[in-house]
Amino acid sequence: MTRPARARPPRAGDPYGLGIVGSFLAPGLAIVGLLIVSIATVNLINGELPFGVRGPGEPGVIDGPKVTPAPSNVIIPEPDAVFSGSIVYVKAGNVWIQDDADARQLTSSGADSMPSWSPDGEWIYYIQSRRAEGRWFSRGALRDYVMDVPHLMRVRADGSANPETLESGRFRQSGRTWFYWIRQPVLSPDGRTVAVVSDAPNPDERNVVLQLYDLERERFTVVNAPQNAPLGHQDPSWRPDGRYLLYVRNGREGARGTPVIARYDPETERARNISPPGYLQPNYSPDGRYIAATRTRAFATDVVILDATRGTELLRITTDGASWAPVWSPAGDAIAFLHLESQIVDLRMARLQGSGPAFSVEEIVDLTTVSGLDPASRPDWFVPAEELPATPPPTEPASASPGASTAP
Repeated sequence: MTRPARARPPRAGDPYGLGIVGSFLAPGLAIVGLLIVSIATVNLINGELPFGVRGPGEPGVIDGPKVTPAPSNVIIPEPDAVFSGSIVYVKAGNVWIQDDADARQLTSSGADSMPSWSPDGEWIYYIQSRRAEGRWFSRGALRDYVMDVPHLMRVRADGSANPETLESGRFRQSGRTWFYWIRQPVLSPDGRTVAVVSDAPNPDERNVVLQLYDLERERFTVVNAPQNAPLGHQDPSWRPDGRYLLYVRNGREGARGTPVIARYDPETERARNISPPGYLQPNYSPDGRYIAATRTRAFATDVVILDATRGTELLRITTDGASWAPVWSPAGDAIAFLHLESQIVDLRMARLQGSGPAFSVEEIVDLTTVSGLDPASRPDWFVPAEELPATPPPTEPASASPGASTAP
């Protein structure tokens, strides 16, 4: 009897197997557009079955999207790369932390992604993919698979202890083994809850949607947020005071992606749209009045600032069509983001002048050069309290513009 083909499920950075595979060989703008837009829309169709087949002798480690080979270390240009605090990102499947003078590698599994800081700066939360054997039905037959099972992890930011596994995506049912997705973990400001996008606990029963993982009870709760099934949600991001949780409600019109930034209120359990279609990867300003986001176009992405209440675009940080994944400095004076040049992903920073809504860009500087960062892992920024300027607390948004509400 012939054993069924050993297939591999989609990669950690591409949950539905429709993103870019292998080296970046297309022109730069097309690369960024396909990567970001596909992650935002088409590849969020909930196809929980593998798309590729692994043959004998193929490598067993999947690190997500690959870029042109770069030096094994992170290269920090001098003297322009000066900023407050520390930024976390991923290179070659490992978590790195960089300040204005140095970059150090924090993990070494080669299968890590999507890191974010705990609000107190003590921990880094992230996802680790682990190779496992699985058996699941496909095309009417029970087949054997090689899977990359996501695990919710955390590690001390100072590297003083081994990484901890908080939750495994392994799923078992009736003697069969599969997995559910856990993506983009961000810890709430009170340190009790991790917001993720996931189809836990049973991937046969839901799409990849916004969920809250209770660290004490060790269980997921599905957020009552509207979705365009089967596209689901992505990009959770807390307001600094924990009052609101931003996320992206994925959508499409034909072949065109129409992601919308939405806001969830944990107290009322209601959600509403913030932005018009075409925006994703939101991140609040320290005062909660503005949002750094990625603006998507056909085969191009740029970093912008939006009004956090009305979703109107206030400033376009970049116009190169090859920038995405912004994160606002907790000091409020800069926005860091990923940028593609010569098929290599690096970290850049826009220094801001003025105050909102009349922001302007003083300059854009390189924080890394020819370093080959993971394009699907958004960076995150932490600044110790003693280094922060006095910032007014986040304010309650004014009433939404007509037609913006999408509360269920």
